[in-house]
Amino acid sequence: MWLRLMPTVVFTLLVGPILAGVAMVLLPAFGYLPALGGETFSLAPWRELLDQPGLARSVSISLASGLIATAVSLAVVLLFLAAAADTRLDRWLRRAVSPLLALPHAAAAFGLAFLIAPSGLMARLFSPGATGWERPPDLLIVQDSWGLSLMAGLIIKELPFLMLMSLAALPQLDAPRRVALARSLGYRPTIAWLKTVAPALYPLIRLPVYAVIAFASSVVDVAMILGPTLPPTLAVSILEWFHDPDLEKRFLASAGAVLQLGVTLTALLIWWGLECLARRLGRGWVVNGQRRGGERWLHLTGRGSLVITTLTAGLGLGGLALYSVAGFWRFPDALPTTLTLGHWQTALPLLGGPVTTTLTIAASATLLAMLLTLAVLENEQRGGRRPGVNGPLPAPGRRITAMNLLYLPLIVPQIAFLFGLVVLLEALGIRARLPLVIFAHLLFVLPYVFLSMAESYRRFDPRWTRLALTLGHSRNGAFWRVRLPMLLAPLLTATAVGMAISIGQYLPTLLLGAGRIATVTTEAVSLASGGNRRVIGVWALVQASLPLLGFIIAMGLPRLLWSNRRGMRGAP
Repeated sequence: MWLRLMPTVVFTLLVGPILAGVAMVLLPAFGYLPALGGETFSLAPWRELLDQPGLARSVSISLASGLIATAVSLAVVLLFLAAAADTRLDRWLRRAVSPLLALPHAAAAFGLAFLIAPSGLMARLFSPGATGWERPPDLLIVQDSWGLSLMAGLIIKELPFLMLMSLAALPQLDAPRRVALARSLGYRPTIAWLKTVAPALYPLIRLPVYAVIAFASSVVDVAMILGPTLPPTLAVSILEWFHDPDLEKRFLASAGAVLQLGVTLTALLIWWGLECLARRLGRGWVVNGQRRGGERWLHLTGRGSLVITTLTAGLGLGGLALYSVAGFWRFPDALPTTLTLGHWQTALPLLGGPVTTTLTIAASATLLAMLLTLAVLENEQRGGRRPGVNGPLPAPGRRITAMNLLYLPLIVPQIAFLFGLVVLLEALGIRARLPLVIFAHLLFVLPYVFLSMAESYRRFDPRWTRLALTLGHSRNGAFWRVRLPMLLAPLLTATAVGMAISIGQYLPTLLLGAGRIATVTTEAVSLASGGNRRVIGVWALVQASLPLLGFIIAMGLPRLLWSNRRGMRGAP
């Protein structure tokens, strides 16, 4: 009986805090917050917001980063899938995409910063021979005023997410058959995939694309590391106003949060307009009969772009590791003159508390997300409702599908509704506590855990359950003794994904924890303003290593437990 309530519980859990948060950010935005003396509605916060220097540039960079980073990421994903479809590279990618998703945003941003900075690894590798530089050039590369480094950092992180969503959707399309039919008509493989599979794939990944736009246009931690500073992006400015000692700035921050909501909505509307344009122009390209035009260029671009992105991320992590043990290292030497563990020895006494807190929050949020996910999926199976294109129905007769609902915390900008939640909790007299941070993480962990687990759960052969029932087991017994053991590998992978997402959360920890709860991520991002690359390297490397450890366990434990059952080591 309680399983039937789970879709409603998930609906309330996801929608309730977001609606409450948005409502409580709208009121102070128009001057109403009795706790701070705002007894009447007013446009004063908006007048103050419009008077802020550099506001137009902050808005434009936020808007451009959301659209450009998403467009490049989507193009690379589609071109790579077209170039690598049904190849050994494609099969290897299916096994590696989840660990790529595990890299926290802040760690990826620090790695890219260490790589492309004027005194970074790239400049050192090519100097002085290729560049003639004997000292770091006076170039603004990291935190450039156009936000190019910010967009590059976002592309590195959003590619794995869109790739994972695309790979999850492809089985619904029977892509090999579509490509084979086009090949029989003389189309080259890459062109065949782009003309027959890509138009059908995009509607299935539209919501993940919208989630990427929303995140990229309102990101905070990556923008603090790679984004411009004078002025910063709109989301970073809102965070600064929120933490201003002058509490009157809360009204300004609320107006900024509403503006950020408008910026993200504008980005989504622009993207929707581009979809309509691409649909109109692309229809002619699909049916024009060209079978070879540009195929080789598309093939090379598809493979080369993802290889370059992956190598960039790998070199960035290598740079973090190198800086964490670097002693004396003058420019333009490619490698440090001396290596030392002194930075680690200094940091280790300080790492214990944040690491413990990080793992506690991540484990708690992921466990709750997994329990809710399993309950919803099991209710779906027992109810006999087969998932449609967008996922299972949360309850009979509802049009909003659970899969669509899961993207709600990812599409609404964090800075908007989380700030409103803080205002609401303060009005209710609820102080920052660890459970509040766990709850905030759950809002973002649950979608990823569900998306990682749903496909394997729905593809589980129902005959195993029927066999258990015929042997006298109850439905609950079949669930615990048959279904879960056979789904151990995807369950552990989904758990590792959830842990990785939680470990990388910066803004929910900072706001709901009121800055009093220190995690590895909050400590690493706070070091960004210090500029000590050795210390940053230690903290960022620890942050990147924690999710990696989870994926090692997720991949190794099934092989250990099912060493004599090859078919149970991976997803069914």
